[in-house]
Amino acid sequence: MLEMKPWYQSKTVWGALIAMAAPLFGRAGLELGGAEQAEIADALTTLVGTLGGLLALYGRLTATKGVGG
Repeated sequence: MLEMKPWYQSKTVWGALIAMAAPLFGRAGLELGGAEQAEIADALTTLVGTLGGLLALYGRLTATKGVGG
């Protein structure tokens, strides 16, 4: 793994978080199987990537100063 990405773009991280939360959902009466957990992880990865892009676009459009070294 040479290329790095932010933690929130990792399906593994989201999958682990969902897997840790699944027992809590079970206690609340909601059962999450493996397929549901994978679907939620995919959806969250897509959502976070989209929100990151929108935030970057908003930041660029509203910036009042350039970035320099």
